[in-house]
Amino acid sequence: QVQLVESGGGLVQPGGSLRLSCLVSGFTLENWNIGWVRQAPGKQREGVSCISSSGGLTYYADSVKGRFTFSRDNAKSMVYLQMNNLKAEDTGIYYCAASPPGYSGNYYLRHFQEFEYWGQGTQVTVSS
Repeated sequence: QVQLVESGGGLVQPGGSLRLSCLVSGFTLENWNIGWVRQAPGKQREGVSCISSSGGLTYYADSVKGRFTFSRDNAKSMVYLQMNNLKAEDTGIYYCAASPPGYSGNYYLRHFQEFEYWGQGTQVTVSS
């Protein structure tokens, strides 16, 4: 049974940092595409970052490039999203999502709705 469980969300001031974690089970992390998707209040979901199953290439939305870093620890079945220099517009629910190999991470960044498995989400609020 595939499961993804996010943690690490919270309230942070603009310019601050947070690290989100996602514990996965039911599949071999290094063999799957996995990503982070967020939904701001009143807005549609947005692909934030994805790691490809093949080669482990990482892709980022333009809005977070240079500020967010997506990494994975295959031995621990964990992925992390390090978020630095946070802005008010980064506020939202952050979801960890995954799919078996097939398409690339870049494809899922743009077509995140096609991820097959989703976590429950963790709230990130950036406010002073």
